[in-house]
Amino acid sequence: MVSINSEQKKALAASLFGAAIEWFDFFLYGTAAALVFGKLFFPNSDPAVGLLLSYVTFSIPFFIRPFGGVVFAHIGDKLGRRKSLILTLSLMGGATVLIGCLPTYAQWGFYAPAALMTLRAIQGLGIGGEWGGALLMAVENSNKTTKSLFGSVPQMGVPLGMLFGTAALNFVGNHVTEAEFLEWGWRLPFISSAVLVAIGLWLRFRINETPEFEEAKKKGKQVKIPLVETLHHHWREVLLAIGLKVVETAPFYILSTFVITYVTKSLELPRNVVLTAITWATIACIIMIPLMGLIADRVGRRRMYGWGAFIMMLYAFPYFALLNTKDPALISVATVVGLGIIWTPITAVLGTLSAEIFDAEVRYTGVTLGYQAGAALAGGTAPLIATWLMLQYGGSYVPIAIYFMVTCAISLFAISCVRRHRSQVGHS
Repeated sequence: MVSINSEQKKALAASLFGAAIEWFDFFLYGTAAALVFGKLFFPNSDPAVGLLLSYVTFSIPFFIRPFGGVVFAHIGDKLGRRKSLILTLSLMGGATVLIGCLPTYAQWGFYAPAALMTLRAIQGLGIGGEWGGALLMAVENSNKTTKSLFGSVPQMGVPLGMLFGTAALNFVGNHVTEAEFLEWGWRLPFISSAVLVAIGLWLRFRINETPEFEEAKKKGKQVKIPLVETLHHHWREVLLAIGLKVVETAPFYILSTFVITYVTKSLELPRNVVLTAITWATIACIIMIPLMGLIADRVGRRRMYGWGAFIMMLYAFPYFALLNTKDPALISVATVVGLGIIWTPITAVLGTLSAEIFDAEVRYTGVTLGYQAGAALAGGTAPLIATWLMLQYGGSYVPIAIYFMVTCAISLFAISCVRRHRSQVGHS
């Protein structure tokens, strides 16, 4: 039985709930981009081009996230994890509510997509600093026997956010007509997120700073400019963290975001088929991620990650074969297996593996650089690349599956370079 004290419970709650809200905002946009933004903000384009343009706006934050990560990681390594987390949630939440209030292209012309891209960039700044802070708030409140479990808790924010986002749009879509959904229904989840943000901020104002940060501060170990220190002395570790991120992010966005386009456009099935599948998969993720973290504390993080990445690579072609049956039940099975079973051991240990590479005084900066650069290179482009491949090759899934496998191979190489015990080699 795992023993958790009151301060640890508060830290885990603030880490999980805040991360879930941020990812709710993030995935809400991804789902809306697949369903309505091409029509509302890029209506003068060919439908295929409009879809690509909406995915371009989806990818914008992935390239902004490293910059946001640098800013908030500097705050987190210099002033504390807590202060940074309050700022990231405020920024992300505010941008999301404003997206829900935006006029469309028909109402505002060119200014509508321009404003959409600006707010999407602001979302990227906020989410850029969120993951590292939420992760360290959890891991730095753990002990040696609970690191994987605690590190898996903020990772649950990803499927929770996706579940909330998908369920919110699905709920609205099922209770209004198609015309009403396009006109105003899609806005409701964006605007209502203000309530969740308020709750998340209340939780984060109540937590204390992490013990490891306070210890580093007490001993005077804080560096003057964490970014310079990290890039000068820890660049190899940053590259490893980038490599570890690839398999956790590119397949994820194919399984959770691009699949909406593939099922509704290529397979010509109703959107509720794929949204239902994603909903079941996210429920499985929420259950499996902490379980995988608990198991990893016993069998080893590196081993669990490696096997997860290898099985994910083998799953690429079977996944698309199941989708192509056009059977709603098998589409749900394919999504639940991919996200809820194969992806969960990878994401459960990713944060703790990355955090262990870096020293406390540059940990926020190091894990954030690795995570956000990996997300930009692999995650933000994944739906865009997959959509382009689908259009380029007449709807065939073969090129997409090959791309899927390549991303897994990159991370398998990265984990082969990670030492089980960092102390054996000094840093990596």
